[in-house]
Amino acid sequence: LGRKPHIGWEAKEEDYRVVEEIIRLLGLENLASRKLNELSGGELQLVLIARALAQQPKYILLDEPTNNLDIRNQIEVMNILRRIVKEHNISAIITTHDLNFAANFADRVVLIKNGRVFAQGGVEVLSPENVEKVYGIDVEVIRMNGKVVILPGD
Repeated sequence: LGRKPHIGWEAKEEDYRVVEEIIRLLGLENLASRKLNELSGGELQLVLIARALAQQPKYILLDEPTNNLDIRNQIEVMNILRRIVKEHNISAIITTHDLNFAANFADRVVLIKNGRVFAQGGVEVLSPENVEKVYGIDVEVIRMNGKVVILPGD
């Protein structure tokens, strides 16, 4: 399905090549012949990302791509997306409510309040002051070993 925008009446050699490359890139060889209803949540999420990448987009828009995944699959999905963005010159626009994931995986952050952009920029946008104004909660932002951790305040 991901190649549909490029296919006329039948798939061409190039379509198969692109799909095979994406399967290899995402490490999905063991899933290629399985049915969707046999996949775990993390596996399904990777397959859906692969389908989007098969269109060879310049931009990929993902709404909560790590939602309902365990921590291992959340990190795997985000690391794969980061690698694809860097290696294939694709821009990824990702929505998330997980501030810790945004702080540790995003190049740019946009905070939205009441349907409008409240603040945007690098991860420094996720300051205690901005988080309090957008979400109405007190948080502490800790920088440790090159990572940012956002914790509930007192």
